[in-house]
Amino acid sequence: NPKRRAPPRAPRHKRRATGGKRFNDRKKRKFELGRPPTNTKIGVKKVSEVRTRGGNKKFRALRLESGNYSWGSEVCTRKTRVLDVVYNASNNELVRTKTLVKNAIVQVDATPFRQWYEAHYGVKIGLKKRGKKKDGDDADVKKSSRVLRKLASRQKGRVLDATLDDQFASGRLLACISSRPGQSGRADGYILEGSELAFYKKKLDVKKDKKH
Repeated sequence: NPKRRAPPRAPRHKRRATGGKRFNDRKKRKFELGRPPTNTKIGVKKVSEVRTRGGNKKFRALRLESGNYSWGSEVCTRKTRVLDVVYNASNNELVRTKTLVKNAIVQVDATPFRQWYEAHYGVKIGLKKRGKKKDGDDADVKKSSRVLRKLASRQKGRVLDATLDDQFASGRLLACISSRPGQSGRADGYILEGSELAFYKKKLDVKKDKKH
């Protein structure tokens, strides 16, 4: 349809590296077409289907509100809400407009991961703001001796990063989107940890200082 013709991705309309004009010997081809950016936003899920070459399909996520996020060190994956876009290495405009793209740094709801951690280890986390942190069992929930032995064995090698614990206290975890929302229709990713978390925390702190 000539009314909806997309710009081509072929370089024939561009000049040579020397600045000279390139001779164009043919018209545009369907396989050279480019498509407009999806600019996925945070909101009630809306995904459109695009027919591509060979009858294959791409899924354009126009709006997404949740995704599957993996906590690598604990080997735990949970579906959780995406709350905000806080950093993007390629373009600050994508942060201002809260656009979900691959490698965007987002804040996700910490509740599903906190509930799993407390059930798996029998330890309360993220309590620094409310009071003294308690290790062990809940006073109101009775556990069998077998369960107590299992929890004790799990706690032997348990280590929780202090930065992650602070995030659990705030109810929001920093995560990175590893899927391509404009291609797969999903905003899946992983929780930031270790040196990667320290790197992005530093970037965000610098950004915060510039505002003040």
